[in-house]
Amino acid sequence: MPVPTPSAAPGPPVRLRDLLRPPAAPADPRVLTGHPARTPRRHTLAVPDPVSGIRSSVAVWEYTPVPVAAPGSPGAPEGDAAAAPLVFVHGFRGDHHGLALLADALPERAAAQAPTLPGAARAWSLQLPDGERELIVVRSGIGLVAAASALATVLAQVRPSAVVSAGTTGGLGRQVEVGDVCASATLVYTDADATAFGYARGQTPGQPETFAGDAALLERLEQVGQEALRGATASSGSARLRVGQMLAGNSFVTAANVADTREVFPAALSTDMESTALAQVAAGAGVPFVSVRGVSDLCGPEAGQDFHIAVEEAAARSAAVVLALLS
Repeated sequence: MPVPTPSAAPGPPVRLRDLLRPPAAPADPRVLTGHPARTPRRHTLAVPDPVSGIRSSVAVWEYTPVPVAAPGSPGAPEGDAAAAPLVFVHGFRGDHHGLALLADALPERAAAQAPTLPGAARAWSLQLPDGERELIVVRSGIGLVAAASALATVLAQVRPSAVVSAGTTGGLGRQVEVGDVCASATLVYTDADATAFGYARGQTPGQPETFAGDAALLERLEQVGQEALRGATASSGSARLRVGQMLAGNSFVTAANVADTREVFPAALSTDMESTALAQVAAGAGVPFVSVRGVSDLCGPEAGQDFHIAVEEAAARSAAVVLALLS
């Protein structure tokens, strides 16, 4: 009698979000940035974990520097004409996280020394379109502590005119849709709870109940943000710029705790893991701050709502609004 062959172990379940196709990128990125696109070379490196030693595959994109006009010719920069190479390292989700748009739109800043940051955090110096102002792009890493430590280190070395947090976020408000962009009128910690000592939920003892987004930055966003978002990508025409309360904490808000979070923070639009910590550090230093983030997924979608788009699409929309804000 033949021995039955044991069936193969079932693989991981296929999630609906894995079957969704992200919106197609525009054929010509100049419609997003107004600048010619540079095609990078992709390298794959095996980087060891500093604790376990286990190697992980990391993607690195190498951009060829923009040609510099010959000294004395029209458009040639004055002084030191040699621009330092710019290296972009993507975030921890997605494959490029929207940084390609900034690489295409903003040239490297000649002879600039970017701040030195601890651990895996990195910073790069870019030139804003007016040719005078410097933009320091910081990749802090995920989480409140990583974000706060990176920004505090930057502020110990430079004095910026403003700090802007960009990237992606989870939609929390019932009116928020994936693909929208949220900007911070106020910011609160999702999981801070010292109510036993008379503090408000979301308030850290010794700190204000909420941190405020800068009024001048928010006014500028109201003027240019919606138009920039409408033209950000081929599919962003119906997306909305929403200004209101944003949350940040050490835990994801999921279907298991979204009801409690909405009950405690009924006006909150979104939640991420960095914005409020950055707002606290900026407030302590007296530097204007605003968070501008694209909604990539919904924490508690209603029936019939789309609940996820590609993180690259959400980040591209955030990048377009930030570029308009800084222009």
